[in-house]
Amino acid sequence: MLSRSGRFCGKKNTIRVCFVFFIHLFLGCYHVKKKMHFVVLIKLTKNVEDFTGPRERSDLGLITFDLSADLKPIFDWNVKQLFLYLSAEYKTKNNALNQVVLWDKIVLRGDKTKLDLKDVKSKYFFFDDGNGLKGNENITLTLSWNVVPNAGILPLVTGTGHISAAFPDSYEMTKNY
Repeated sequence: MLSRSGRFCGKKNTIRVCFVFFIHLFLGCYHVKKKMHFVVLIKLTKNVEDFTGPRERSDLGLITFDLSADLKPIFDWNVKQLFLYLSAEYKTKNNALNQVVLWDKIVLRGDKTKLDLKDVKSKYFFFDDGNGLKGNENITLTLSWNVVPNAGILPLVTGTGHISAAFPDSYEMTKNY
């Protein structure tokens, strides 16, 4: 009697898992390109001593940004949370591609899905491993997100649009940000 009920529960769970998997395949399209509006203000560039390396001086970029977005269309029955992050890409003479994450935020199901952030400072330092920020005219900023589903794969989605900004040609000598 017990083995018969165990087989029945096993089949029932297998059918349930297959059902959730197939629903995820057909309905779980997170590649919805969502237009985000953000404005970036490059504050300044400093040349500071880098204590992590051979004691050379490196560029430190300080930025603030405004971000407005409605994330509600991304949330469906299978989305547990979103991990948003703002990243910067740029070229220098030493490296063909540099990528830096400047800010991130986790938005849980049930949280406010309309973002209207003003004058936000970067959460993480914007260090270059040399002097590639001063006068760099093509810093491309992109907002992306990871969907954390209740079931299924973890897709990485990049929002449509990006913004390019330029750093000043001279260093600032201010003490604080």
